Amino acid sequence: MTRAARGPRRGYIDLDGGQLHYREIGEGDPLLLLHQTPSSSLQWEAAYPLLEAAGVRVIAPDTPGYGMSDPLDGRPSAGAYASAAIALLDALGVRRATVLGHHTGAVTALELGRSHPGRVSRLILNGVPYFDADQRARYLGRLPEHAPEIREDGSHLLEPWERRLRVTRGYTDLRAMTRCVIEMLQVRETEWYGYIAVFEYDLEAALRALAVPTLLLTNTGEDLYRATVRAREAHADLSYVELEGGTHDIVDEEPEAWVGTVLDFMRG
Repeated sequence: MTRAARGPRRGYIDLDGGQLHYREIGEGDPLLLLHQTPSSSLQWEAAYPLLEAAGVRVIAPDTPGYGMSDPLDGRPSAGAYASAAIALLDALGVRRATVLGHHTGAVTALELGRSHPGRVSRLILNGVPYFDADQRARYLGRLPEHAPEIREDGSHLLEPWERRLRVTRGYTDLRAMTRCVIEMLQVRETEWYGYIAVFEYDLEAALRALAVPTLLLTNTGEDLYRATVRAREAHADLSYVELEGGTHDIVDEEPEAWVGTVLDFMRG
């Protein structure tokens, strides 16, 4: 049986206070993939075999507190998530990598590029939460302080499904929808931590400080499409690609087009 048929290898590294879970597949130029909230490294499942076949070494952690990774101690921050990613690269002996982040992962990736430019050969920000300070403050104010009450009728299990239907207009992949809802339920006590890190982060200042080749990647059907376009308008010096259609599940919906765009940028 080939490695591609088996899928990615899985492992853990130790962090202060817990363990970080990751998936890894392929050999060649390293690509660090950082997922959206509240997903996991399964977000890239459809892309793994394509990237492996193209000669890429894919490294995909579960963000601390999501998937099979333990949460960090204390309040989450983009800097803390970036430090966990650096610890993983160190443990795997990777000096420099292309770093791609999606939504929350884009903020972590941006912080990596800002604070550790020597470790990032190229940066891909896939769906950029480009909001001003007032917008970020409003979004922070809407986040729950506690997980929803567990109800005997099971309605607390249906609520995440109904919520994802509302925010994924035009969805085509029910399997991806189901996977994402299961991942929400697995972290229901701390699901919003990644959003806290996003809305507390000064993304504009970090973009101004970037000194590594950067691609803004989006697709016209995703919920952060307009925010990513605003980032492009404010930073015309950065590369930009938009794919047609899709949702925030673009990797599941159009894996060949998504992987092709990533490879084009990785290889200049």
